[in-house]
Amino acid sequence: MQISKNILPIPKDAYYSARYQYNSSIIISSISKYTSKSGVDKVLGITDFDLYVPPLNFVFGEAQYQGKVAIVSLHRLKPEFYGQPPDRKLFGDRAIKEAIHEIGHTLGLSHCQNPHCVMFFSLHIGMTDRKGKKFCEKCYRKVG
Repeated sequence: MQISKNILPIPKDAYYSARYQYNSSIIISSISKYTSKSGVDKVLGITDFDLYVPPLNFVFGEAQYQGKVAIVSLHRLKPEFYGQPPDRKLFGDRAIKEAIHEIGHTLGLSHCQNPHCVMFFSLHIGMTDRKGKKFCEKCYRKVG
């Protein structure tokens, strides 16, 4: 595994000013162009911008199913977003869960029905907090 510190520009057309958010699908498309040139197997983009994918109001992240690219937004993972005091451990746990979740999609995993599996779909931050950091047995067998 290689961690790159490359900072890719966010495409201007990804920003939707009426929502103060960025369309993650447009960003993923931009990252895909980078991956095709760099020859890497997987890329996890990390941003602090608030993301959405129509028709959803927001997303914690998005990924290409069985693809190479995923993105996670840290914006709504911070306790401060919800009026709570900063909490590095909670923030870190949320970021790890969402990163693993999106990479799981690139590995071919769909959303899981087990609310404790990292592949469970989170409609809100409480659902992210409730789920674990690991794949359930059923999901693990699919990628393990």
